Amino acid sequence: MFVPSNYREPDNSWMTDLMRENPLALAVTNGTVEDGPFATHLPVIADPQANDEWAPDLSGARLLGHMNKANPHWAAMETGGIVLLTFTGPNSYVSPTVYEKSPAAPTWDFTSVHVRGVVEKIESSEETMDVVQSTVRAFEEAKFGTGWDMTDSVGYFHQLLPGVGAFRITVTGAEGMFKLSQEQPAEVRGRVLESFTHSGCPRQRGTADLMRQLP
Repeated sequence: MFVPSNYREPDNSWMTDLMRENPLALAVTNGTVEDGPFATHLPVIADPQANDEWAPDLSGARLLGHMNKANPHWAAMETGGIVLLTFTGPNSYVSPTVYEKSPAAPTWDFTSVHVRGVVEKIESSEETMDVVQSTVRAFEEAKFGTGWDMTDSVGYFHQLLPGVGAFRITVTGAEGMFKLSQEQPAEVRGRVLESFTHSGCPRQRGTADLMRQLP
C-alpha cells in the first residue's frame, strides 16, 4: 500500500486499535491465471495464546480466522502461503463546500491497515473449535456482543465444525494509512472536523474522532 509520509499513523497503536475495532477483514491470496486472486470477508482476531506485545510493524503477531470450507478460497489456500488482510476504519467523502475556497477538489478521507502474513491451515477439529470459541469470546466480551453465553450451543458448534476451515496467520509486516485531511491548512482541517463532528453520518463522526487525536 502506498502511504504518503503525512498519512502515516502517529504510532502503531493506531493500527492495532483499528484492527480490533473493525475486525471484519478482507483476506486476499493469489490464485491461478484462470481463477485470478481469491478474496473473502471474514472476522479476524488476535491469537489469545500469543504474546500481546506487538512490534511497530506488527511482525511476529499471530492472528486467527475461519471460513466456510465450501468456499473455493479454502481449497486454494495453502499452509506457507502469503495472505493480505485489509482492515477498513472510519472514512468519508469530503465535499469542497467545507473548504470555503475556490478552486478546490473533493477527496475521500479514510483509514485502513494492510497486514501481510504467512498462513497455517489448522487441521485438527479440536484446534478449529478453539478458534471458533475464541472468536465468539473476543466479540461477545467486546463492544460487538451482549455477553452471550455459548455453553448451550457448543453441541451445535460441533455439528457445524466439519464445514469450518480455521487458520492462523503469522504477520510479517503491516502498514497503516490514516488520511485525515493532514495535507490541508489548519483552518481548513478545522472546518472539515467541524462538519464531520456535527454530521448525522456515523462514519463521519468516527472520522472526526480520529482527527481530534492527531498530533
